Amino acid sequence: MVNFCQFGAGRIGQIHAANLNANARASLRYVVDVHEPAAKQLTEQFGGTVSDTGTALADPELDAVVIASSTDTHADLMERAAKAGKAIFCEKPIDLDMKRVEACLKTVADAGVPLMIGFNRRFDPNFLALKAGVRAGRVGTVELLNITSRDPAPPPIEYIKVSGGLFRDMMIHDLDLARWFLGEEPVEVFASASCLVDPKIGDAGDIDTAVVTLKTGSGKLCQIGNSRRAVYGYDQRIEIFGSAGMLQAGNRMPTTVVHSGPDGVTGDKPYHFFLERYPEAYRSELDHFIDCVEKGVAPEPSGADGRAALALADAAQQSFDSGRPVSL
Repeated sequence: MVNFCQFGAGRIGQIHAANLNANARASLRYVVDVHEPAAKQLTEQFGGTVSDTGTALADPELDAVVIASSTDTHADLMERAAKAGKAIFCEKPIDLDMKRVEACLKTVADAGVPLMIGFNRRFDPNFLALKAGVRAGRVGTVELLNITSRDPAPPPIEYIKVSGGLFRDMMIHDLDLARWFLGEEPVEVFASASCLVDPKIGDAGDIDTAVVTLKTGSGKLCQIGNSRRAVYGYDQRIEIFGSAGMLQAGNRMPTTVVHSGPDGVTGDKPYHFFLERYPEAYRSELDHFIDCVEKGVAPEPSGADGRAALALADAAQQSFDSGRPVSL
């Protein structure tokens, strides 16, 4: 049994707490949140005790932490947990500032504790099957990768203002997937973006529609398309094209029922958002983390993966700001 403290009792925290509660190898021992009523509600649903950071990390029976609090708290909590000798699972990103990320990762490495970053899409069954197909050579040499990721609606403007921008907040998941599928690091990034969904997003200094092209040293190309608005649901699709064929993963629907009639052919829209789209991925990433804690092996995605995805997001922002490709 791995004893956990969870930091953060918001929307993503509810997912992690529910999964911890349902996992036979995990025990939710503490919940810490700046808004104590939220922490209390979570413990009433899923167990554990409301606590503070110092008390929780001082518990010698505590094995690991889940950091699902606001982004500006991630690095500090990671460092405190590492110094207390606790294994760390942290939602992306580690921080919005690269220097802070590097300092945090050094502290964690010096402490020698396991660290996993929550790029949950790597654990989606469909994307795992894509990865397995690539490894098995079903597309030959990968040449083109297309990733489509569109949210059903933009987040509140107050969130936009502190999110770090679309590249670091939303596209960072796709940038991680790009590295994972391409199997080599991009060396060039070019970004083009607009504010087409809500002018208030532009007023807040962000964009809501973007296309980023990545190029690796061997010439592999990846195109990522993001939008903050897809009126038909959460649009998550991947296509991998290579010398021997193509692999695709489409959207998931609540049912596969299709009605055909005189007025046309209709079926379900894609799942509404990530909570409904990726439940298996969240459960699987927790299983992987517990496996690594129990066996004493390094988890993936690692802290280095978190840093690499942020570097690509930073390069995309730089490219958009300058209107030019950025070399890495």
